[in-house]
Amino acid sequence: MVTFADKVIQFYQTLITTGNLPEGVKMMHPHLDLEVERVSSEFYRKFYSDDNRRTFIIGINPGRFGGGTTGVPFTDPVKLRTFCGIEHKLRGKTELSADFIYNVIERYGGAQRFYNDFYFTSVAPLGFTKNGLNMNYYDDQKLIKGLWDQLGGWMKLQVDFGANREYCICLGTGKNLKYLKALNFDYKLFKRIEVLEHPRFIMQYRRKHLSEFVEKYIRVLRLE
Repeated sequence: MVTFADKVIQFYQTLITTGNLPEGVKMMHPHLDLEVERVSSEFYRKFYSDDNRRTFIIGINPGRFGGGTTGVPFTDPVKLRTFCGIEHKLRGKTELSADFIYNVIERYGGAQRFYNDFYFTSVAPLGFTKNGLNMNYYDDQKLIKGLWDQLGGWMKLQVDFGANREYCICLGTGKNLKYLKALNFDYKLFKRIEVLEHPRFIMQYRRKHLSEFVEKYIRVLRLE
């Protein structure tokens, strides 16, 4: 049986871009690093070695200190070890979005239960930097236009892993939702899109209400 894990691992191992990047923009492809490829493959084999259908939770693009370091979306090196039980040699510290997400995962019932039901990805599965700093795919219109067909193709490939196509969950109520809606319209991916505030926004601007946002996430995850 070809498992969900097999499909994810193959996706990242063969993920390349042929689009021209705007001047000063560089792409992060953490899976080209052998240790990242090893530990991310171990992660997916641990939690996704089945053919279950999962609800997709779709972020923006990997950041340097979370998925850009580990190859696992919304998972920094600390969370990879302490919550997922995967030892590694990656260097790095905690990351804000990962801090919030693993609060949600623990509240949901832990990593095993959460990843049995959900799959994290991003509109852009590879990250970007400009002048050495994180940037989002939607910060540069030339970048979006140059990658648009690839973004749609990448998402279609991932949907074929075994997505719950009734709905997905978008993280980000602004531009990420706007462009995910456009991709969904062009490529007919999901019947509807639920939306939640992005973890980084919550941790930077609404941290006093952290527990309320965790509970909001849980309600949406459980469709309560």
